[in-house]
Amino acid sequence: MKFLPRLLLPLLAFALLAQPVQAMRIKEVASVQGVRSNQLTGYGLVVGLDGTGDQTTQMPYTTQSLSNYLQQQGIVLPANQASQLQLKNVAAVLVTAELPPFAQPGQAIDVTVSSMGNAKSLKGGTLIATPLRGADGEVYALAQGSLVVAGAGAAAGGSKVQINHLSAGRIPGGGQVERSVPTPLQEGDHITLGLDASDFQTARRVASVINDKLGQGLAQALDGRTVQVRAPNAPHARVNFIAELEELRFDMAIPSAKVVINARTGSIVLNQAVTLGPCAIAHGNLSVSIATTPVISQPAPFSQGQTVVTQQSDISVKQEPGKLVQLQGAPQLGDVVRALNALGATPQDLLAILQAIKAAGALNAELEVI
Repeated sequence: MKFLPRLLLPLLAFALLAQPVQAMRIKEVASVQGVRSNQLTGYGLVVGLDGTGDQTTQMPYTTQSLSNYLQQQGIVLPANQASQLQLKNVAAVLVTAELPPFAQPGQAIDVTVSSMGNAKSLKGGTLIATPLRGADGEVYALAQGSLVVAGAGAAAGGSKVQINHLSAGRIPGGGQVERSVPTPLQEGDHITLGLDASDFQTARRVASVINDKLGQGLAQALDGRTVQVRAPNAPHARVNFIAELEELRFDMAIPSAKVVINARTGSIVLNQAVTLGPCAIAHGNLSVSIATTPVISQPAPFSQGQTVVTQQSDISVKQEPGKLVQLQGAPQLGDVVRALNALGATPQDLLAILQAIKAAGALNAELEVI
């Protein structure tokens, strides 16, 4: 076996990295309008908890909900006894689910159960039958089953240890669809593709590849986010047509340059279109330190005074000198990253630096703060 010369290895690695990115499928950037999921929600009770449910003295709706449930089962409690129930094994919860498109009665869906009171844990609980309603108030599913909570906790002697979240869980397949939602997929002579992001270039390329592969004049881009496609009227033919359409590949347009800044966590994300012009940056750090030392004031003998503990605070301010750093133009993302790393600034400092570079006109990208 022959080994490549040492000088050719970097060139080979660069050639592999420089290969074109694989083309995108239409189904990865667009979806058929009208084919969507629907959000469902409901209010229910979780029973069978090991003393970790709601404290009914502070959560009266838990007692009222259980009393109403018992009445539906033919058990009527006197008013004075119903208000005194101690139900630490019961928790009031909100149940949410997502009804997928084309879901039919009898199919199972996953549901999420979240405590709405002061229950310590829902682990080991069972959700009793809960109707799930849509935005129109109609019941579309019924949820019931044992909760799966990905967490654990223990408390003893005033100490408490908890892993993950205990006040929310899921019931895989715990919802049963009771009613289907009609979709406009088979209506009209056209279907409409909605792009995930608004981009005129992408809309034009999607329409172009459909016309080239499936027939001229079938598709036209209406705007930067909508492509209208003429489709067969027969239901089975339309389904086959959409299946072929979604698998068509095209070269994705280069996205607009954008820098996303998360001011809460200090995270910064740049896409591949971001470029940097030549600029000079000076950035210094200002630190404030506060040190507090307890001081004991002892009274003189026989003075009938009291010993008092006071706090003595020392405040110091330190400002580090900032040096002027010149950054060369960066035409690629890797060059931008190396230029920013040369500053030696923390992510929190980069938040201010990037905004200043943008204001100076040296950052060729859109800043988005989330």
